[in-house]
Order: sequence, then C-alpha cells, then structure tokens
Amino acid sequence: MKSSWMLVAAALFALMSVLVKHASAHFSSAELVFYRSAFGLLAIGGVIAIRHRQFWTPLATPHFKAHFWRGLSGFAALVLFFYAIARLPLATAVTLNYTAPLFLAALSAWWLKEKQGHGLVAAVLLGFVGIVMLLRPQLEDQAWLPALAGLVSGMLAAVAYVNVKQLGKLGEPEWRVVFYFTLLATLGGGVWMAVAGFHRPQAEDWPWLIGIGVTATVAQLALTRAYHRGRTLTVGALAYTTVGFSAVYGVILFGEHLPVLAWAGMAVVAMAGILAVRASTPSAPDSL
Repeated sequence: MKSSWMLVAAALFALMSVLVKHASAHFSSAELVFYRSAFGLLAIGGVIAIRHRQFWTPLATPHFKAHFWRGLSGFAALVLFFYAIARLPLATAVTLNYTAPLFLAALSAWWLKEKQGHGLVAAVLLGFVGIVMLLRPQLEDQAWLPALAGLVSGMLAAVAYVNVKQLGKLGEPEWRVVFYFTLLATLGGGVWMAVAGFHRPQAEDWPWLIGIGVTATVAQLALTRAYHRGRTLTVGALAYTTVGFSAVYGVILFGEHLPVLAWAGMAVVAMAGILAVRASTPSAPDSL
C-alpha cells in the first residue's frame, strides 16, 4: 500500500519528538528548528550531489513559489510544534500537531477538490470534540498558550501537506521538495537565532541535535513519498500512529501521566481520523 510510507514517517517523527523534548531543556525552539533543518539540509544535499554528480542543475525548478509557500507553512508549523513539545506532555503536543489530518480533510475538499463522503463533516467534528477533551485538563493548568501553539501547528502542517500534494501533481520529486523545505527552515531558524540569541552546543549535545536532524529528514522523505503516491486522507489518518508511539515514549522515558479524560480525547481524535478515511470515496484502492 503506497500510503504505508506514512507508518515509517510516523515512527521516526515520534522518535524525533523524544529527542526534541530532551534537547529543549538546553535550547530554544528556534535553535532546535535550525539544527533539525541544517543537518537535514546537509544530508539531502549530499544525496543529491552523489546521485546526480552535480548540485545546482537538479535543483532547478519552475515552481519555486510553490516550494516557498510549502517551506514557509512548514517552518511556522515546526516552530510552534517544538514550542508545544517543550511545555506540554509529549503525547498531548503530538496529538495537537496531528490534528493536521482533520484540517486536511476540509482543505482536501475545498482546495484540492477531492471527492469526499457524506460522513466527513461528522468525523471532523468528532475529532475536534476529542481535542476539547484532550485540552481541558491542560487549560485548567493554565497551559493554554502552548496548547494553542500545538493546535495552530496542526493547522499549518495541513496547509504544508496540501502544498506537498500540489507539488507532486506538478511533477516535483520528493527529494527536491524536502531540500527546499529544509533550506527555507534553516534560513528561517538561522535568522531567528541571530535576532534572539543562541546557546553554544557542548560535546554531549551533538548526538541529540544530530539525531533530531537525521530522524526528521528520513521521516520527511517518507512523508513526502506517502503524500505524493497515496491518497491524501488515508495518509493523514495513518499519521495518527505517531500519537501512539509518542504516548508510550512519554510514559516510559519522561514518566508522564495524563488524566483519563485526556487519554479518552486522544482516542477520540484518532478514531475521528479513521472515520474520516472511511468517509472518503469507498472505491479508493488504498483506503483503510
């Protein structure tokens, strides 16, 4: 199943979130975005140079504007997501970011003009009921700002995914999409660091920073391939497996304990994603 590339991406994104949460004790969100993107830029740039035996020519594209908007929306989503990870339980932050498929359901119908089933609206509304259940304990603890940041990161991620789908229809290969995204995110993070200041990494910090870059880059390639080749809503629903990975990591590695209502909200959000897929065109060859 072409959409199963999202499962690979989900496992790696969950691991990246663990590394980000650990490193956030020493670095700001802007710094982590910079390192995540800079190492990814070096990796994808090296692959391009080796595979094509040149560098600039294969990067030439008539669709730079589309790459710019994909990069800008992705960069903003990433900064807000890292901010939420640093201040919320891991599973909560990841769930909020992975509301992207719910926003994506609406954008797919409106922006991409994809045919959707009659139950789609109900599935999306159910998903946002789950979000309320998830956030209620956090909001009572005055964590509304990182919660809002996580939710907005999901909305912006949906915009970025629609841009990825459009770039695929324009014939842009996934490695070029990832390259321009990491380039714009590196530049954005670098400018932010120059203005806000930065911390000099110590020797023990580099494995965490490099790990963030490596896991994020490979996950991004898998995600881009999934959205290029799979059905948009199917891939979006499979993204919810990241929530499960993150919940386990949060309990085992960080000793996080969420109230029952929050766990129920996570389950409702995930269920809504699956229902959104089933509400899509039933004849789709890669539907769940």
